[in-house]
Order: sequence, then C-alpha cells, then structure tokens
Amino acid sequence: APPAPPAPPANMALLAEHQFKQLPADKQVDTRSFLESVSYLPPFFDCLGSKVFSPIKADVSGNITKIKAVYDTNPIRFKTLQQILEAEKEMYGAEWPKVGATLALMWLKRGLKFIQVLLQSIADGEKDDANPNLIRVNATKAYELALKKYHGWLVQKLFTGAMYAAPYKSDFLKALSKGREVKEEDCVEKIRQFLVNYTATVDVLYEMYTKMNAELDYTV
Repeated sequence: APPAPPAPPANMALLAEHQFKQLPADKQVDTRSFLESVSYLPPFFDCLGSKVFSPIKADVSGNITKIKAVYDTNPIRFKTLQQILEAEKEMYGAEWPKVGATLALMWLKRGLKFIQVLLQSIADGEKDDANPNLIRVNATKAYELALKKYHGWLVQKLFTGAMYAAPYKSDFLKALSKGREVKEEDCVEKIRQFLVNYTATVDVLYEMYTKMNAELDYTV
C-alpha cells in the first residue's frame, strides 16, 4: 500500500480542507479513505482549549492506529470497515466484539459522534442566551449524547468540569480556521458543508454496529 500521509499540522483549516468522501450507494465505508479522513481529526480537540479533552484526543488517535494496524495486515481482505468486523467476528469467536479493530472502531465512532454533535449544535445556532459566545451548551450536549453513558462517575465529573473551561465560540472558530480571523457565518457555512458526508459516515458506523450486534455498553 502507498505510504500513509504525513501527520497534519495542528493548526489547519480543519474542516474545509479535509472533507470526508461521499459514501457509495451500498454504504460500505472504504477503510483506507476513512483512515485518511479521520487522521486529520485529533487536532480538533486542541481547538477546545482544555487539557481535559486530551484523553479523548489520545483515545481517538490510539484507536485510529489500532484499526490501521489491522488494515495493514491485509488491505484487500479489509477493504471496507464492514469486512474488518465480519472477519474479526469469525477470528475471535466469543471474545468478539470486545477485541481488535472492532473494539477500536466502537470507541472511535463515539469520539467522532462527539465532534458531530458539537459542530451540528453550533451550526444550528444552539446557545446559552445569557452567554451567547460560550460553547459550553454545545460541548455539553455533545458529551451527553456521545460519551457520557460510557463513562463512570469519576470521568463524568472531570468532563462536567471541562465544560466550564470550554472556549469562547469566537476563539473556537478561529482555532478551526488556522488562527485566521473569519466571519462567524463563513465558518458556520464550512461546518455545514463538512457535516454532510461526515454525519452520513458516522451514522453508517452506528448502523453497522447495531446491525451486527457489536455494540457494548460497558463503562470506563
């Protein structure tokens, strides 16, 4: 396989330059292009400012690495993410799905969902009227919908605290735009464009886990 793309710089115009590919009609997610697209997402968590988000960032990066390691053992056999789950189900028997790339993707999709809900909430204009320039409302919604139920009490407390350190919306949008000053509506328009294929991909991952009975609810 061709070499992996170099690690992206952290201060990129995160969304506009790294659109996810449109899914084919059969909704199979091509592993290689998926891994390439998600490789640009870990720096997203730096835009949130707080170090509390670094465990999610590390988790996302680590899970991408685990999936890539499995893919690299047999790129033809593992051409789609569906094929990875099916092969591992056969390989691991009773241990599956709490094993291998299946487990890595299970957690990765939750990190992706966090990003999706946060961006969608900003694009939809959801805000705290008393503090309209804070993204705490958006980040809290994202955490509650994507990750909270998989976290034990202690981890939940950490994240609840982190929401108070969530950045101003203007600073967050600036961080997403390589530190350039951008008009909020231009940035939100880019977010909307990015969300089209990104949301479709995240939804398909969740459907796949439900369909294959591969979803687990344990907490960490």
